[in-house]
Amino acid sequence: MAQGKRYKAALASFDRETEYSIKDAVDLVKKNATAKFDETVELALNLGVDPRHADQMVRGVANLPNGTGRSVRVAVFAKDAKADEAREAGADVVGAEDLAEQIQNGDMPFDRVIATPDMMPLVGRLGKVLGPKGLMPNPKVGTVTPNVAQAVKDSKGGAVEYRAEKSGIVHAGVGKASFDADKLAENVGFLLSKIQKERPTGAKGTFIQKVTLSSTMGPGVKIDTADIA
Repeated sequence: MAQGKRYKAALASFDRETEYSIKDAVDLVKKNATAKFDETVELALNLGVDPRHADQMVRGVANLPNGTGRSVRVAVFAKDAKADEAREAGADVVGAEDLAEQIQNGDMPFDRVIATPDMMPLVGRLGKVLGPKGLMPNPKVGTVTPNVAQAVKDSKGGAVEYRAEKSGIVHAGVGKASFDADKLAENVGFLLSKIQKERPTGAKGTFIQKVTLSSTMGPGVKIDTADIA
């Protein structure tokens, strides 16, 4: 019941129909993030696209200027010198056939999978396991690359992967409620601006239709799309 009371109190603290500036939305979300843990702050964007069409797909990765506040565990498919580079860059798990066998056995203690191009024939066999979990490496988001060291550093340092769902909605974490408000607002603005600039060729009409910012346990606050740079 206590959680329900907190949520109702948060709802009463602002007008849910009003569209706020990024700064004001961040302030409201931080104010209402009253859980006993450091809540994740997340953006939800309703886009005017149908991802079933290739020319309307929205997918990418953003290196947030102030990081995500999240500890990301990274697995890398690589051999020899590239495997050594991945380990030196801080990868949590590095391997080839042995890593594939680990994944097939359901042992996946990581949040992102990176692979060198030569490893993709092996990784491709794991599509049915990695795909549903959103872990399949993809060159479009920089997780299939010969530069594994940089990919590991980006993943550890604040890279956020985003993808439009079937309904055209994008969800992405942009930091923690404990972040300084200005830094959190900078992350929000950066991601919104990046997605705005990546409007696919097939998108018709209004591209970014609705933007909502919320914390893990808090209600969503609408952001004025006119505030997107």
